[in-house]
Amino acid sequence: MGRFILSLLVALLVGALIGLYIGWVQFPAQTIDSPTSALAQRYKDEYTVMVAEGYRADGDLNGALERLRFLSVENIPAYVQETAERFISNSRDLEDIRALVLLAEGVGRLTPVMQPYRPLGQTP
Repeated sequence: MGRFILSLLVALLVGALIGLYIGWVQFPAQTIDSPTSALAQRYKDEYTVMVAEGYRADGDLNGALERLRFLSVENIPAYVQETAERFISNSRDLEDIRALVLLAEGVGRLTPVMQPYRPLGQTP
């Protein structure tokens, strides 16, 4: 019985060492820095909503525009307007829509479609 346990411990130790060698030396993980503009549209939308929520919280329009520059879109106000209108037409989360509409209003792109979703009493 003692010989079996010793063999098992040696086998586990050898297996762990081989696994560490393969994972760290032979085939190490490679990190690739991708630009934010390479994100899928779903994640760009989530990022835009997070920026809009930040704008709703602090009212810093320049900070919000600076954060949206990472998406490398040509026309940030038009992108915010398009995102807000897409969220409205797809019946997305109401709080997300309100945050996007507030940001769109901040960049001067409030459209009649967005009017009903303007947050009441939340003007930065």
